[in-house]
Amino acid sequence: MSATGRSPEPLDEPGLLETLVELSHVYGSDPELVLAGGGNSSVKLADHLLVKGSGTALSTIGAEDFVDLDRPALQALLDRDLGTSRDEREAAFKQAVLAARREPQRNQRPSVESVLHHLMPGAFVVHLHATLVNQFSCCCEGRRLVSQRLGGDVIWVDLVDPGFPLAKALQEGLRRWRAETGRERPRAVIMQNHGLVVSGDTADEIKSDIEWLSGSLRAIQERAIEEHVGEGLRPHDQTPADDGQARVLGNLVGPALRGLLSQPGEPLKIVTFDSSPTVAAVVTGEAGRELALGGPLTPDQIVYCRSFPLWLEKRDGETPADMVERLAVGVREYTSTHGVPPIVVLVEGLGLFSCGATWADANTARLVYIDAVKVMTGALLMGGVHYLPDDFREFIEHWEVESYRRAVAASSSRPGRVAGKIALVTGAAQGFGLEIAQDLAAQGAHVVLGDVNVGGVEQAAKSLNAELGEGRALGLAIDVTSATSVAEAVFQVVRAYGGLDVLVSNAGVLRAASVKTQAEKDFDLSTAVNYKGYFLCVQNVAPVLAVQHEVRPDYWSDIIQINSKSGLEGSNKNFAYAGSKFGGIGLTQSFALELVADGIKVNSICPGNFFDGPLWSDPDMGLFAQYLRTGKVPGATTIADVRGFYESKVPMGRGCTTADVMEAIYYLIDQEYETGQALPVTGGQVMLH
Repeated sequence: MSATGRSPEPLDEPGLLETLVELSHVYGSDPELVLAGGGNSSVKLADHLLVKGSGTALSTIGAEDFVDLDRPALQALLDRDLGTSRDEREAAFKQAVLAARREPQRNQRPSVESVLHHLMPGAFVVHLHATLVNQFSCCCEGRRLVSQRLGGDVIWVDLVDPGFPLAKALQEGLRRWRAETGRERPRAVIMQNHGLVVSGDTADEIKSDIEWLSGSLRAIQERAIEEHVGEGLRPHDQTPADDGQARVLGNLVGPALRGLLSQPGEPLKIVTFDSSPTVAAVVTGEAGRELALGGPLTPDQIVYCRSFPLWLEKRDGETPADMVERLAVGVREYTSTHGVPPIVVLVEGLGLFSCGATWADANTARLVYIDAVKVMTGALLMGGVHYLPDDFREFIEHWEVESYRRAVAASSSRPGRVAGKIALVTGAAQGFGLEIAQDLAAQGAHVVLGDVNVGGVEQAAKSLNAELGEGRALGLAIDVTSATSVAEAVFQVVRAYGGLDVLVSNAGVLRAASVKTQAEKDFDLSTAVNYKGYFLCVQNVAPVLAVQHEVRPDYWSDIIQINSKSGLEGSNKNFAYAGSKFGGIGLTQSFALELVADGIKVNSICPGNFFDGPLWSDPDMGLFAQYLRTGKVPGATTIADVRGFYESKVPMGRGCTTADVMEAIYYLIDQEYETGQALPVTGGQVMLH
């Protein structure tokens, strides 16, 4: 057996499979050629066809992810009568391709275009959804433009159903082209509203033909656009809303859509926002609206974005309440018309909102729709957009193959105690904050780490994304003592994820000293970070959380302040810290009374001493070092003496850990009947009465 677990029998040409993997990674990683894990690739090894498995991504595919098919069986399939109805044909085709697997025990499902790969001449075949190519394949003048200039080298295949009909159409196209040219292999095949196929016996042939096709099409496009300039085809040259308006509406629309696009009992959706110049082409002016609502262009657009977006027109002077109501009406009407809620929402003059169960899903929809915008605007400038006809669109909407592909792609989602929630953790560059964020992410949340230490949270977010997947974490600069900084951070959270489910207000500082000697600046710092900072964070996130509850009254969010046992009892020579924490509990109780009407639970957690964190253990500024210097522990001569003194005060004999705090956080999130509380996690050192 080989390292991939395959029998060495078909690998009679060493290196071909490895080359296929490299080709797949190169082209699958280029967003101008492939998006959403789409496209496919293959290599022929004698009577074997190793083709990409359905649901796998070209950019990350491994040798073991290719499905080994019997080429004679695929050839025999081309001569079969698979019935006259679509349903009958699809069922027969699926079974025939599955029956061609040489290793059915691996339970893989080959690409639906496997027969197409078998037909293409050359050892390697790459099928891509290149943006430039689709500007032609989705253009009303595309066939004429390509045939006139490139007909001797390129085969154009008119729109047909994917799978068996496409393979038969290619078979006939190859027959005619060979008869006309006397050649065996075209440099490319362009499939209407679908993409391109390139084949060759070497990786260099594939690369050469793709580069040739790209250069040729760009030259044709430039000339075609010149022919149509001045004919009224260009979208209005406008820009989205100004930054101030975008912030106001963005903080409203995203949270509202999170609730409106989710179902009762399930987590709110993730909603991303985009206002790039490409998006501006369709959200400004009547021409953009007509483009967006004309219909889908490709199967991928239907699969990842739905066939149509929801369009919301701009209305000047509209109140936030009116805007939310109009969104709700729009979502209801869309769902009634199409049978499913929208995935893409275009707000005139503002931008594009895309939703999904995870950031990855929402971002995929965003990228695929932006690509569709590039395709439709490019096609428009060359003579008009060729949208998919209704019968084809409806076929793809209900096609079992695409349902399977989506299910496989979604199978990697991680369950957890806070799966699907969005959490903002302040003071997350180190210590409790960092470990809280890491645990929330491990339990399925999308986590925003905020801190004045921007480098620290950015690196932490990068590590979490590397471990859990792109988009699961975001590191942001946030100075909780600055209203401007907090407002900017909340806006960035909403822009990235659509809203928020959990605020963990953890940022804090401690400057221990005697009341007789403490500097005023140290007292002010403790008050600003621990007390004012908590207020500013709540003030900025509460409106976002309120909108989500307004559209989903069964939905409740959580604000959790990481307080301290020093918020429950005084602390000798640590009055500034204790006073700010006492005040924090007062804020928690007051916020809880006010925000309960908005579906927001507000609670504090009062941990005991986190002896192993930097707050206590930093060799220079940690509390052990500070207390030793200030003589707070009588008779202590070393840091070890100070630590031992404090550990002896805990009935359970140890300091508090992040795991202890996480259990309290999850309890408060799960608890439906708890607000305004200060929950001790002190090992019995402080007991409520």
